[in-house]
Amino acid sequence: MRAFALLASLVLLSACGEAGDPGRPDSSRAFPQAWRPVSTLSGNEFRNEDQRDNLGEAEVVMDLAAIGAGTTVADIGAGEGYYTVRLAERVGAKGRVLAQDIDPGAIQRLGQRVERERLDNVSIKTGAPDDPRLPANSFDRIFLVHMYHEVTEPYAFLWRMRPALRAGGQVIVVDVDRPTDQHGIPPQLLFCEFQAVGFRLVEFVRRPELNGYYAQFEAVGPRPEPAAIKPCNTAKGKTET
Repeated sequence: MRAFALLASLVLLSACGEAGDPGRPDSSRAFPQAWRPVSTLSGNEFRNEDQRDNLGEAEVVMDLAAIGAGTTVADIGAGEGYYTVRLAERVGAKGRVLAQDIDPGAIQRLGQRVERERLDNVSIKTGAPDDPRLPANSFDRIFLVHMYHEVTEPYAFLWRMRPALRAGGQVIVVDVDRPTDQHGIPPQLLFCEFQAVGFRLVEFVRRPELNGYYAQFEAVGPRPEPAAIKPCNTAKGKTET
């Protein structure tokens, strides 16, 4: 009976482990799991491009991020290329923009747009859900605009993204202050997840042009080992202890 009870307990524990770890890619299992809901991929729900331009959204973000001629930028989750084409114009011939997405359809449409608009300073790359696949030491700015709440493995994603920054490089997040399963992320949770992977908040502002907020981060100190990363408590926006 004791042996049967022990076996039953082991089976139960195994089932619980599988239930708490459903469908995670093997490439993410060294990292803690984010115990927060994730928004479904939705494309751009934040108005059309003319409406966004009428509000001055991209201009506000690029000004806050100090994007100028010669800047090298990665536009992660580029989608249909709203920021990609505006960044390409702002950085000029001496700058570079890498537009990245994980959706093959978006990549195809973006490629057609880049070719049609003859954006010679733009390149396109396909990423992975837990890895933006950016070249190391390559970017002055990395843009994550209205997409971070869709990242299913934030600790693996941020950890693998961090080496792509040049010295003094920064990460720009634009998002909405609402639950992560409603296409947004509360600022305190955002701050916590970035801090867990060795980033420091540099600037945070709320602007009506953005339909949300702007956050800017820089990497500080050594990158933590995956096993040393402490996941954030979704209710409190603090690391678990």
